[in-house]
Amino acid sequence: MEVIHFSQWYKELNGSNFLTIAGPCSAESEEQLYKTVEKLAAKHHPQVIRAGIWKPRTRPGSFEGVGERALPWLKGVKEKYGFLTAVEVAKPDHVKAIMAIPGSVDIVWLGARTVTNPFSVQELAPYLKELNLPVLVKNPLHPDLNLWIGALERLNKAGIKKLAAIHRGFYPFENNKLRNIPKWEIPIELKTEFPELPIIGDPSHIAGDVCFIEEIAQKFLDLNFDGLMIEVHYNPAKALSDAKQQLTPEEFDILIEDKLIFRHPQFGADFINELDKYRTQIDSIDYQLLELLSKRMELVKKIGDYKNEHQISLFQIDRWRKIRETRLAFGSKLNLNSDFILKILEIVHKESINIQSKQKNNDNKKEPNTDNQTTD
Repeated sequence: MEVIHFSQWYKELNGSNFLTIAGPCSAESEEQLYKTVEKLAAKHHPQVIRAGIWKPRTRPGSFEGVGERALPWLKGVKEKYGFLTAVEVAKPDHVKAIMAIPGSVDIVWLGARTVTNPFSVQELAPYLKELNLPVLVKNPLHPDLNLWIGALERLNKAGIKKLAAIHRGFYPFENNKLRNIPKWEIPIELKTEFPELPIIGDPSHIAGDVCFIEEIAQKFLDLNFDGLMIEVHYNPAKALSDAKQQLTPEEFDILIEDKLIFRHPQFGADFINELDKYRTQIDSIDYQLLELLSKRMELVKKIGDYKNEHQISLFQIDRWRKIRETRLAFGSKLNLNSDFILKILEIVHKESINIQSKQKNNDNKKEPNTDNQTTD
């Protein structure tokens, strides 16, 4: 890809190699937008104000933004406070609305839902080329690196060179402490394949809760990402969307000025050395394995409760045979050593037995003989 780094996008960035984007999840009203930006201007001064005006929600009935009515508000923010502005676009009509009010928006981004659909990206590409603004591309909903790269390539082939990626995490199929799973190995692979492509971290959407934002933002900095996009609302308790993950302007200032440790990234330097890159990928996968094991044991407990309630024996030899047979066959397809797989299965099996045996003891029932038994 032929990409122009954001340090060359606007003179307002003053050659900055680190892009800070902040603002409310949604522009809910002119008053709300101005109050948030006023407080940001008084504290830390990010280069770009973000505000969603078209909000693609999972279910109808949720707040879906005020639409193009907010474009004059953004233009006013620019004129009064000197910030650049950024909004999400998902349809050609959104791009046309921005073109109808020149100077209202400086940067646009494509959301995860849009990036997940190549038809949507392809449809938007010529309109974005005509708009002639920088385009940020969030990762798709699920961890498909090629889909993410494909969206960037479609835009690049349409003639858009002012490009950057945004890592906002991936939708978890099971409940997770975070809103989205980071899967750090994927943006690292993206940066490895396209070192010239800036990648901006979105800790707000990975966290889903302000209590995790500092930890995740620091991880982005430690991995030498090129910027941060953080949701900020002057009164998050009253926010109409994503209330739990929005910082106040005061909290944002403390985060940027006092809490985060900047590693002095330099554009053109190695994203991360080879050894650290592989170790970070391993760390990410290990944490995912542990979370999955925790979820498995929660299901084991539910099965144990059911067996105790219905007086079902812990011993289920047919189930254990099926587990061994199917997991060994699947592992073989993944080129994993069968002895290695069997050892893991036996360790997990033993812990499952221990859990259900303790449950049975807690119900004042006779502890069963757990040799060669299975629990699920």
